Amino acid sequence: MNKQKPNNAGEQQEIPPTIYIVDDDDAFRDSLVGLFRSVGLQARSFRSAKDFLEDKQADCSGCLVLDVRLPGVSGLDFQAELEKTGIHLPIVFITGHGDIPMSVKAMKAGAIEFLTKPVREQDLLDAVQTAVERSRIQRQHQKHLEDLKKKFSELTIREQEVFRLVAAGLMNKQIAAELGVSEITVKIHRGNMIRKMGAKSLADLVRKADLLNLGGSYPLTAKTTL
Repeated sequence: MNKQKPNNAGEQQEIPPTIYIVDDDDAFRDSLVGLFRSVGLQARSFRSAKDFLEDKQADCSGCLVLDVRLPGVSGLDFQAELEKTGIHLPIVFITGHGDIPMSVKAMKAGAIEFLTKPVREQDLLDAVQTAVERSRIQRQHQKHLEDLKKKFSELTIREQEVFRLVAAGLMNKQIAAELGVSEITVKIHRGNMIRKMGAKSLADLVRKADLLNLGGSYPLTAKTTL
């Protein structure tokens, strides 16, 4: 008898993408929920922007299928509101009353697609898959950035200073002169910093510094000191 293979310890299963539908047409919303679920996507629907905002979004990749004409705030105004509130779901617009200026405005604001009712199912599914992939990449980037910030905050203040100067292209001798310490001390801090940041090469370290904006005013947030 074959036994089910247990999950590795600590292994987390990825939550399936969720598609949020905001449209005041009940029948149309129901049809889209059925369509998305038929291809293995989670789907949740809302009659208005207010209903969507009052709901708790799942912590997973996904997208928003949004009608342009909604009760209360319009879909385009809601797109701008979402950006201000920090909800960064890629948007696929659907409308029965669209025009070129409206579609241009939506796309310039970052919409994935602007589709006109009646919508071809395959066109909608293609747009949603593109949006979900963008969402997945955005989430990966955000997680990577948060991990880098955490690692950086756990460096000592001196290690943070060395990180900045190494990323700026200074040699150990120059860093020693800049900080008023010995070159041996710089090498020790540099080695510790590279290990803690998980950098595989100088180029990798510079990329991490760019992500952290160390060339600008990224704050010194060390939890420990020398």
